Amino acid sequence: MKTNPCKLNKEEINAIVSYLEQRYPSPKTELHFGSPFELLAATILSAQCTDKRVNIVVKTLFQRYRTVEDYAAADPLAFEEEIKSTGFYKNKTKMIIGAAEAILKDFNGAVPSTMEELVTLPGVGRKTASVVLAAAFGVPAIAVDTHVLRISNRLGLVASKDPEKIEFALCAIFDREKWITVSFGLVLFGRQICAAKKPLCDKCGLYNVCKWPEKKPQSQA
Repeated sequence: MKTNPCKLNKEEINAIVSYLEQRYPSPKTELHFGSPFELLAATILSAQCTDKRVNIVVKTLFQRYRTVEDYAAADPLAFEEEIKSTGFYKNKTKMIIGAAEAILKDFNGAVPSTMEELVTLPGVGRKTASVVLAAAFGVPAIAVDTHVLRISNRLGLVASKDPEKIEFALCAIFDREKWITVSFGLVLFGRQICAAKKPLCDKCGLYNVCKWPEKKPQSQA
């Protein structure tokens, strides 16, 4: 699984890590959760939806469904109504209830803590699995969402639109103990600075590292 070679040297790669660590000393997902399964459900709900909206929905959802057994026994039609505002609610309902059923059947009711096991669950791909591994279990992983994909390409770390190729490339570029910093740090950086339409290049601490040909000139102090 190959992607275009990284355009950054080791010093520039280290600068990215240092900047992210300084700006986000303890980066984490902005999704609210109290257990590994709640994070799994919230991450599924977050597809094509903002974390802000998901957090509003799960505030009530997590009070109504307390255990994996509760989700497995949920009435699909009622559940659809409860998560409707997150979009794609029919598929998300099938995924969440299906994941709960599979966890009860195959993992004795406990959310698995390995990539290989997580991706066997309905609706769980590598991105969702990586979020659960990193945020719920502290296992090093890089989740490639739209922010990570965009910024990785802009910086010159990769030249690919394939999330899986980008994941493997970033895991090869950065030391394993920095994966969680890179994963969640880039997401926060993408939301706050390197936005899709109007990136704040003038406030970017990675400006001198960035290889994006469309970056805006920084004003001189």
